[in-house]
Amino acid sequence: MPLQNRVTPFGELLAISNRGTLTGNRGIIHEPDTRQLARRSWTTRAWIACTCDYKGRRREVWVGRKWTELFFLDEATALAAGHRPCFTCRRDEARAFQSAWGRASGMAAPRAPEMDRVLHEERLEGRAKRLHPLNRPLASLPDGAMAAEGAKAYLIRRGRPILWTPGGYVDEGPMDLEALALLTPPAICKVLENGYRAGIHPSANDLSGFESKDRDFTDASSC
Repeated sequence: MPLQNRVTPFGELLAISNRGTLTGNRGIIHEPDTRQLARRSWTTRAWIACTCDYKGRRREVWVGRKWTELFFLDEATALAAGHRPCFTCRRDEARAFQSAWGRASGMAAPRAPEMDRVLHEERLEGRAKRLHPLNRPLASLPDGAMAAEGAKAYLIRRGRPILWTPGGYVDEGPMDLEALALLTPPAICKVLENGYRAGIHPSANDLSGFESKDRDFTDASSC
């Protein structure tokens, strides 16, 4: 039986067999004895996204109380849910994210706790995912951002929305999307607009009209 550890762009946790391309955590949110989720959905403001292949280490997930391993289809999914790159195992990406944040704010690159405070306010509304008003044309969102229509999440790729699914991205063809909300926290959207390139699942490259010019996870180890 799959563990309930696969993160959607809405920050929800699913129990599915699909493998991800990134792991990460929000602190300890599981019960090791039962390998079930605890009542809290986070225990730290540092929501991070990590590589699945770090110094050859192998972990048996949800057996201890160090942290609760979560998994993401790709980095765009992790960012939409409100996670940022890890400064330990993804140092280059974390520094690029930090620098882009500084450029967006016109100030010095912030420390991780400063970014976490902002993101924590932007990703949650009580216990639920915070949806932000989309006060701009959908096509103007930066590559790697996500928007929602009801329960559906859409990745923006070169001005075009493509549907997120647990197994990858799907082209729904011509769409008349209405009542859209911004899923990716506004601060992260600004990071994307200021040069940070989110890793995107290779299924997006299989869609007609897309070429593999963005950073993706074609060669990344699956979790």
